[in-house]
Amino acid sequence: MALALGSIVDALGGQLHGDPAVRIEGLAPIATAGPEQISFLSNPKLQPQLAACRAACVIVAPAAQEAARARGACIVADDPYLYYARLTQLWKRAHAPARTGGVHPSAVVDAEAEVHPTAWIGPLCVVERGARVGAGTVLTSRVTIGERCVVGERCTIQPGAVIGGDGFGFAPAGGHWEKIEQLGAVCIGNDVDIGANTCIDRGALGDTVIEDGVKLDNLIQIAHNVRIGRHSAMAGCSAIAGSTTVGEHCTIGGAAVVTGHATIADHVHIGGGASVTGSVRKAGAYGGVFPLDEFGKWEKAAATLRQLPALRERLRALERQAAARDQEKT
Repeated sequence: MALALGSIVDALGGQLHGDPAVRIEGLAPIATAGPEQISFLSNPKLQPQLAACRAACVIVAPAAQEAARARGACIVADDPYLYYARLTQLWKRAHAPARTGGVHPSAVVDAEAEVHPTAWIGPLCVVERGARVGAGTVLTSRVTIGERCVVGERCTIQPGAVIGGDGFGFAPAGGHWEKIEQLGAVCIGNDVDIGANTCIDRGALGDTVIEDGVKLDNLIQIAHNVRIGRHSAMAGCSAIAGSTTVGEHCTIGGAAVVTGHATIADHVHIGGGASVTGSVRKAGAYGGVFPLDEFGKWEKAAATLRQLPALRERLRALERQAAARDQEKT
């Protein structure tokens, strides 16, 4: 089912330059879009691709309006990427049947669980005793919601996610490990998205908390008693160790790890692959990854790094000697 350009602008706003009756059959990247598709340009570095773009219409920022109009039809929006995001939502609403609440026949929902009538519990999902699932939430398939865990409203949890598995708690006892029972739960706020095969462990005593608007990618590990603040986002394969607090509006890049018992301030942005070994108390962007190199060169660089403490002490000794000589001269 096609959408007319005019109907897109009526729904989402923006300034259309072109024929509102043109029908759009799909969305595509600027490099591959065809004459019946719509695309967008959010990165100014890609503006040279506009001239060769074959799309029926391109969503652009005001700065690219002149170049876009020289090519053909365009929609001018202050934030083309955000406009594109909202266009994908409009497209899905127009082309996919609305999901109604209910429980798939293959799902298992404990009699003592609470599932809102407008929530959808998909194939092979498990909702355990005392768990609560809020209005408009979608558990896609094979999602597990553990005992007493709470999922708020309008959340989407992708296949294979496990909410409320036991946290990793063991006490050493004479050469073996004694299990520490995890007596807390997981509390997830509203409008949270959780990716496939992501695991959020229940708390040891208090709850693990995911606040409103948090977005978690696939294959993320959230350990027990972590708290993630509102509207923070984490990319795939990242991990947060136990009892760490991540502030509001933070981003954590793919494969980054954060140590336990740390505090991350609001508006902190951690680059992919970074290893955060302590608290970050000031907003800003942080990163640090040992650069990839040929293995032989990397070994030499790593050996040099191990010598840095000794080199630092030698430098301090030389500075003390220089300071003593200067003092003698005066």
